[in-house]
Amino acid sequence: MRHPIFVTLCISSAIALGACEKPGNADVERANSSVNVIDESNLNNIMLSAVDPNEAVTYFQRTAAENPDRIDILRGLAKSLIRAKKHIEAAAVWTRVVEHPEATNDDRVNLADSLIRRGEWDLAEATLDTIPPTYETFKRYRLEAMVADSNKEWKSADSFYEIAVGLTTRPSGVLNNWGYSKLSRGDYQDAEELFGEALKYNSDLFTAKNNLVLALGAQRKYDLPIIPMSQTERAQLLHTMALAAIKQGDVATGKGLLHQAIDTHPQHFETAVRSMRALENNVIN
Repeated sequence: MRHPIFVTLCISSAIALGACEKPGNADVERANSSVNVIDESNLNNIMLSAVDPNEAVTYFQRTAAENPDRIDILRGLAKSLIRAKKHIEAAAVWTRVVEHPEATNDDRVNLADSLIRRGEWDLAEATLDTIPPTYETFKRYRLEAMVADSNKEWKSADSFYEIAVGLTTRPSGVLNNWGYSKLSRGDYQDAEELFGEALKYNSDLFTAKNNLVLALGAQRKYDLPIIPMSQTERAQLLHTMALAAIKQGDVATGKGLLHQAIDTHPQHFETAVRSMRALENNVIN
C-alpha cells in the first residue's frame, strides 16, 4: 500500500530538483522513465495476484505483443496462464522463457512444472536434467520426487521427498504427496504416518484426511482418526472408510459405516445413499 506514496514522493522530488537545478530534457525523460517503471512493476504484481486470472492473461498477452523481448512480461503471462488453468498454453510460454538469453534455473523449474501439469512427464524429466544439482530449491525437489514416482523409482522418490520436506516451512502438501506415493505402493503404515504428519502442519488439508482414512482402511482399521473435522467432513470420511471396508470384503462393516455417514451428514448425503443402494442391490442379487 506504500507504492503510490513512493511514486508521489518521486514525482515531488523530481519537481523540487527541477526548481533548483533546471535539468535538460534528457534528465526529465530519465525521471519520467523511472516513475513509469515503478508504476508498471506495481501493475504487473497486481495482475499476478489480485485480479481474475483471465484478465491477467489478457493484460500480459497484450503487453507481451508490444514487448516481445521482455522476459519479465513472458514470465507474467506464463504464471497467469497457470492460474487460469491453461496448462498447454502455459508450457508453450515457459518454453519461450527458457529459450530467452536471460533465462534462469528457476524458469526451467517452472517449465518442468507446467509440463507435468499437462502430463508431459518425459519432457519434464528432460528439463529437470538440464538444471545443475547445485541448484537446490523446494520446488525443484518436489518435482524431482513426482517424476521419480511416475517412473516407479521408489528409492529416488523417497530421497527427493525427504529433501523437499527439509527445504520448506510448509511441508503439508509434499508430505501428503509422499504419503500417497507410499499408499500406492502398499506401504500403508508409512503412508498413515506421513498423512498424520501432513495434518500436523495443516489440519485443514482435507485430501490428507481422506488419504489417512484410506491408509487406515487398507489395514482394516475402521475407526476414524482423532483429527479436527467438521460434521460434513466426518460424514465424508465415514463414507470413504465404508468404501475401504467393502473393498476389503468387510461388507457388514462397510454397510454400518454407510449408515453412519448418511446419519451424520447435516444435509442429504446423496453420494452415500447411492453407495448404500448399490451395495444392497449387489447383496440381493
